[in-house]
Amino acid sequence: MKLNLFDNPFVRDYGMVFVLLLLAGFFSAVTIKQQHPTGENAGRQVADFIVARNGKQARVLIVTRNTVEDLAFAKAAAKRLESSGVTVLANVNGSAPDVRKAIDLILDQGDEIDAIAANDVTSKWSVYDRYPSIGSAKCVVPTSYTWPDFLKVSNLLGVANQTAIYAIIAIGMTMVIVTAGIDLSVGSLVALASVSCAIIIRDLGGGVNASLGTVVLASVIGIGICALAGAFNGMMITTFEVPPFIVTLSMQMMASGLSFRLSNGLSIPELPSSFFWLGRGQTLGISHPILLMIVLYCVAHVVMSRMVFGRYVYAIGGNEDAARMSGVPVKRILLAVYTICGALAGLGGIVLTSQLSAGDPKFGEMYELEVIAAVVVGGTSLMGGRGKIFGTLIGAFIIAVIKNGMNLTAVDPFNQKIVLGAVLLGSVLLDTLKRRGSRKR
Repeated sequence: MKLNLFDNPFVRDYGMVFVLLLLAGFFSAVTIKQQHPTGENAGRQVADFIVARNGKQARVLIVTRNTVEDLAFAKAAAKRLESSGVTVLANVNGSAPDVRKAIDLILDQGDEIDAIAANDVTSKWSVYDRYPSIGSAKCVVPTSYTWPDFLKVSNLLGVANQTAIYAIIAIGMTMVIVTAGIDLSVGSLVALASVSCAIIIRDLGGGVNASLGTVVLASVIGIGICALAGAFNGMMITTFEVPPFIVTLSMQMMASGLSFRLSNGLSIPELPSSFFWLGRGQTLGISHPILLMIVLYCVAHVVMSRMVFGRYVYAIGGNEDAARMSGVPVKRILLAVYTICGALAGLGGIVLTSQLSAGDPKFGEMYELEVIAAVVVGGTSLMGGRGKIFGTLIGAFIIAVIKNGMNLTAVDPFNQKIVLGAVLLGSVLLDTLKRRGSRKR
């Protein structure tokens, strides 16, 4: 008997994980370069170098740019130096002219600069060589090392954070596509949830002074509106037997138009700081969108693989007529699937609003294509009946890794679209070949 690689259940359902690993390895190899650290650890390292070289009586100038990582570098360096008894003359966070002003002030006061705590960028400024008593030789920088840009922790966390919203919406899309349906309205529902939530907070909750309870209530209402839109999609599909493509395409246009009408086409930035906790907050160094994504995927995996609801979803996608004759409540399950998809699109809109600090009717544009691509690349068949929740997560990260890797390697944006289109086509072709092979066997 001839064996087929796709007969292996793991390869069939999660084979794309090998593609993800190959992509990660490829982009790691092509982005290897000399790294010049900054941030807290680099600041402490420079402080230790200065103490070891100049002693505890040293007088130090700290020079960084006004970026998040550089500010962390400066703060950590100052704290370590001062705790060692070193005198920090000034902490400059800005540009070369700012450094020149600080040096002039220090020298005018009769002080001397023994060392300059800097990073790779600020150490190369020519301003130091203007002063014979200083010079760039007094700059102390952290030790550089060789490492791929792709594998930098900040880059990996950035990829995961940017993928979280697409991945969350893709959970509902996976359920829809497993039933052999489609939902083209999720992108517009992202905008509808964003605008609805922001308007409630601005007009009914006091805007920037809104309470936490108001923020939660507005978010729930925004998600609920999108859930109702999804339920409407499901009702039209199940009751009137309108094709999912037409129903959801119509909802896409209606939701988008309603978003622009409610907001008058304008962004809504009047949001309280408590609202940003969901999109920008962190727990144990991991952003909340990533944590939310992980929790939702674990729940969805249990629902689809361990519960009756999930078995019904697969049964409908495999053969709707057979499922109906077997006692599966097809209409109720389809209604629930489209409602869940709408609700998750609304949740994605709330998270995006929290990340970007405003509600906007332009949010979510083309999200439906990104989400469908993630689902299909993850192994879910557009013909229905086959697909795994974690496969979708892998697919979302494959798309994200390809986009991030092309950005790191400076691939032209137009060529990026060509590559992503080819990836999607290849995934559908692979699914077609797998199904053709299954029928022959």
